[in-house]
Amino acid sequence: MKKFNNKLAIVTGGNSGIGYAAAKELITEGATVIITGRRKEAVEKAAQELGAIPFIADQAKLEDIDRLKTEVENQYGKIDILFINAGITGSLTLIENMDPENFDQVMNINFRGAYFTLSKLIPLLNDSASVIMLSSIVASTYKPNSSVYQASKAALNSIAKTAAAELAPRKIRVNMISPGPIQTEIMSKAGLDEETLKGLNDHLINQIPLKKMGTAEEIAQLVSYLADHNASGFMTGTEIIIDGGIAL
Repeated sequence: MKKFNNKLAIVTGGNSGIGYAAAKELITEGATVIITGRRKEAVEKAAQELGAIPFIADQAKLEDIDRLKTEVENQYGKIDILFINAGITGSLTLIENMDPENFDQVMNINFRGAYFTLSKLIPLLNDSASVIMLSSIVASTYKPNSSVYQASKAALNSIAKTAAAELAPRKIRVNMISPGPIQTEIMSKAGLDEETLKGLNDHLINQIPLKKMGTAEEIAQLVSYLADHNASGFMTGTEIIIDGGIAL
């Protein structure tokens, strides 16, 4: 008997990187998984590879979240695992040079979109469900050029803790995973070429006490752990740092 048999999971941004790895892990453990994403072709391709259910939705658009809610309610009923994973870094720039479009794009996906995904799906959560937010160690760092991304993740942690308090009477747990440097496509999506990426990776690995980058699969194992009421049933409002020691 697999631990997530007869459980429904939703993974936002599930067509690549950490979301893809998490969906794969949950499916391996028996869950029915709906993955969402903005790009139809990418979402459908990933769903086919994984054996997941594709749903085209942009986390930044409230009407898309409404459609997701209606579809899930009509087709499946209740949600057992909600992994709010979709996020972008946006362009890296100093506060004095920040343009409102970049600010809005990052905040609309990382914070506003995550907030209303949670808000609108709460009525569909089973009692004892697990909500997991993908945050980042940048939520508590203040490095130049990353003000909006850092702020979006700090805001996410704040609402996750409030949600943990609000949902505790229904035994719904809300926890955060804050990775350090992970090998995914997010930086190449930020427009960095291969040479710059390699230089950045080498620079990061040098700073990490364990001298390696994390993997999406390692995060996926943690998602599975937090989703399992038997394993982590006494954990809520907790931020788990998984960063190879870089924040030490």
